[in-house]
Amino acid sequence: MSAGKILVVDDEASVRNLVKSYLVNEGYDLIEADNGADALKLARTDHPDLIVLDLMLPEVDGLEVCRILRAETEIFILMLTARTEETDKLLGLGMGADDYLTKPFSPRELVARVKAILRRRQGENESSFRMIRAGSVEIDPGRHVAMIDKRILDLTAREFEIFGQLASRPGMVFTREKLLESVWGMDFYGDPRVVDVHVAKLRKKVEEDPAHPRFIKTVRGVGYKLETGEQ
Repeated sequence: MSAGKILVVDDEASVRNLVKSYLVNEGYDLIEADNGADALKLARTDHPDLIVLDLMLPEVDGLEVCRILRAETEIFILMLTARTEETDKLLGLGMGADDYLTKPFSPRELVARVKAILRRRQGENESSFRMIRAGSVEIDPGRHVAMIDKRILDLTAREFEIFGQLASRPGMVFTREKLLESVWGMDFYGDPRVVDVHVAKLRKKVEEDPAHPRFIKTVRGVGYKLETGEQ
């Protein structure tokens, strides 16, 4: 039985072959593309569970591929980049990547990160389907519906999970580490600032004025908490 289907996108055949050899050995089905345009086609037709996506690609670059796919689907994205600048890493996370690796990378580390990301999908349990109510906030995990004052929010899967965690304990401060453990998994290897990137995007959908949030509050130097919004 396949462990999952993975699309590997890189314009260097040597990188694709290296990734492919390790992931096939772990039981994954592999499909591949050497440019952004083909990556988009395969993602839409073959519906992989995860994409290993290079940042620098011909035709359509990796950031644009990530942005387009994140608008269309909840597919997991592990971004590869030869760049080391912090802004490039944060830009990838801001576009919706779940994690990133900087080239050159250890194939064993890539395998570990792929497993960690996909384990999130396998780890769902029945207790996660209970209704959550906190003041004017209502979350129905079973139907994947989140509302404020009966207004339905258009959230990504990751945003929904973060919102659900915060709403499950109104007023309690969740550290970045706790949110990483709860939402990304205990064996997450990536940058903890991915939490800040997703919270910033979540606020834009939840708050009337994201610069002065009513619900999702920052506790400086610690993390985040959800207030009920009641005056």
